[in-house]
Amino acid sequence: MAHLSAPELERSRELASKLAVLKLNGGLGTTMGCVGPKSTIEVTNHLTFLDLVVKQIQHLNKTLNVDVPLILMNSFNTHDDTLKIIEKYQHQGVRIITFNQSRYPRIFQDSLLPEARDITGGDESWYPPGHGDVYPSIVASGVLDQLLSMGKEYLFVSNIDNLAATVSFEILDYMDHEKNEFIMEVTDKTRADIKGGTLIKYHGKSKLLEIAQVPKEHVSEFKSIKKFKIFNTNNLWISLKAIKRVVQEDSLKTIDIIQNPKVVKSVRYLQLETAAGAAIEFFNKAIGINVPRSRFLPVKSTSDLFAIQSDLYKLDHGTLIMNPERVFPTVPVVKLGSEFKYVSDYQKRLGGKINILELDHLTISGDVYLGPNVTLKGTVIIVANEGARIDVPPGSVLEDKVVTGHLRILDH
Repeated sequence: MAHLSAPELERSRELASKLAVLKLNGGLGTTMGCVGPKSTIEVTNHLTFLDLVVKQIQHLNKTLNVDVPLILMNSFNTHDDTLKIIEKYQHQGVRIITFNQSRYPRIFQDSLLPEARDITGGDESWYPPGHGDVYPSIVASGVLDQLLSMGKEYLFVSNIDNLAATVSFEILDYMDHEKNEFIMEVTDKTRADIKGGTLIKYHGKSKLLEIAQVPKEHVSEFKSIKKFKIFNTNNLWISLKAIKRVVQEDSLKTIDIIQNPKVVKSVRYLQLETAAGAAIEFFNKAIGINVPRSRFLPVKSTSDLFAIQSDLYKLDHGTLIMNPERVFPTVPVVKLGSEFKYVSDYQKRLGGKINILELDHLTISGDVYLGPNVTLKGTVIIVANEGARIDVPPGSVLEDKVVTGHLRILDH
């Protein structure tokens, strides 16, 4: 943004005036041991996912003197808490619009009957049916018509936990010129992404293929990074008018449905869900664009948080920028054991920021504590034996080290 020339600045302002940003905000932080919406987990510098997004949009609006609204699609799990939280952003130069996605009744896996007896049943009998519900829900809520009345033409959709899903004027400019109704950002697959959905051609149209749709005998083929080289980041650029047409024509009635088996309190359920990217086949001139890995930075676990909260990234108006001192632009592989699974335990075991600019691979397992300002380089493996504890003191430097057993490293 800072180095745009005058014509570029004017073009960016023109494009931004046509744009709205939507974050999928239906998930809870339960997998990381948190209560409430995942978007309220502190990610870095005491800022939450939602704080970072608001800062990004605020900076965009202020720099270009535009009004890019932030849309939040909540689920019944996150709606009430989110409404309370966004009150603090009232005077921060960002228009925030929320709507709720649908809720579907849980189905017993054995009988295929719904658990809910009527629509007033408790929340535990219902579930949000995946982010593919964004299309009918944004129309039914009236939000899509509201955006069209504001002169908006394009919607940038992404997961709220993908910290790298920022507005790209390069992609938006391309979409505007080429009149694409739908653009899916894909990126090169690594061995860490073998479960990610991929784009295929089917009957002459682009189609999203998810691992849940693949027969068991072909799963290993699907996971191959040689056969399927890219995967869907779920960063989607979509024409608002096209969304309205697709919903009004009821095209989505044939969208692929994913069967998602769930076990809740020992009861086996079957949830029927759809993915937002699966709608690609219903839009005209729909394409995938291969983007750098730097546009995909999801936080699904404390292992992801570890990298985000290290010296690997710097914060610039809500956007995470990889530290230029990092020689390789790749994120190190970080595997933290079950003792670090929940955010509260993770925070207790880390004394402060960790330096990992030269780290390639880290594995920590067992009862391990890291002091502040620890530096990790190369490949580091720290494994505390059962019943043992390892303390790495402040300021330690571990380079290509394997630390095992019971070890209380003390300062000298």
